[in-house]
Amino acid sequence: MSKKTSSPSSTNPTTSLALSSLHIRLETLDKERQWLLKQIKRKRTELNNFVEQMRSLATEIFQQCSPNFQRLADIDQEIHALFDEIFTKRKLGRQTKKDIEVIYRTLQLAGMITPKPIIQDEDPEVEELDENDEQVNDFFRGSTEEHRQYQESQPPLDFSSRNKNDGSRKIRQTFLNLAAIFHPDKVKDGETQMRHTEIMKEINKAYQEGDLARLLEIERQHQVGESIDNNSEDDVTRQCNRLEQENELLKNQYETLKRELASVKTTPEGAMVSDCRKAKRAGVDAISLMVKQVESEIEVIASIRDFVKDFQEQKITIKQFLKGPAALRQMHRATAEDLLERLFMDLDEIV
Repeated sequence: MSKKTSSPSSTNPTTSLALSSLHIRLETLDKERQWLLKQIKRKRTELNNFVEQMRSLATEIFQQCSPNFQRLADIDQEIHALFDEIFTKRKLGRQTKKDIEVIYRTLQLAGMITPKPIIQDEDPEVEELDENDEQVNDFFRGSTEEHRQYQESQPPLDFSSRNKNDGSRKIRQTFLNLAAIFHPDKVKDGETQMRHTEIMKEINKAYQEGDLARLLEIERQHQVGESIDNNSEDDVTRQCNRLEQENELLKNQYETLKRELASVKTTPEGAMVSDCRKAKRAGVDAISLMVKQVESEIEVIASIRDFVKDFQEQKITIKQFLKGPAALRQMHRATAEDLLERLFMDLDEIV
């Protein structure tokens, strides 16, 4: 009876199937990696462009509005100086002085002039503002203080996406691998040294910014990396694991870039860029409108300056002055109308 001999290739089908499955997995991971690299590059470009637009817009606004801003500042100082003269040089009764201080304080709280503390007389009898004046002051105080706190709370823009975790180790490892290959001192040929110097600039920039995607792009662009045997199950498995890790880090970088872009767009400067874009699509020059708005503000503040100056020069009576400048009265009316409108809207909702 003849013996059955085992075929040496009896395990090949299983091995072949496992290797084929790994190849499919490797291909899928590689496609995901390429997609992530593309999306990161697109999002990074979008973020850089948006930041550059913010800077350009700020420069343009400064160039066009700076003279007007200076005029506003000069008029503001004139108004403060006029009130100083009124308080120090005019002979005023106690109540009259307090009434004038209410006008001065209300102008500051309304945001029409810059805030400045009033030096009170050392008198234990300090009268309270009447209830209506206090409500108006509270309203303006809330809006101006809220705006000031918001401005102070804004952190400096920081667009670095460097991670302090596994990502930073991967970034450093990739950087060292590339630096070992492209450092100019590694070669003697002058032309190659120049080419490697330029590549090293890119590598250093990507490393300093914590940009793993860019490092991997450089690696792929120059066909640098660990070579694998596609017929070796161990090699393909190791490559799959490496790509899985890299893709996870690339996903984190992509999400970070998206968050950074969203955060930048919500800043006052970012909102201004978005508004200017919308205005441009509608055929409107937003900066010209802004200049006109500042000019109209100058007219209002100048009218307040003239009003205070007329009183300081005794061209109007105390009774006329205590009615307040027309611009402030108009603001009070607008505020009251707005409050009434909100009240009626709330009543409608209740009914």
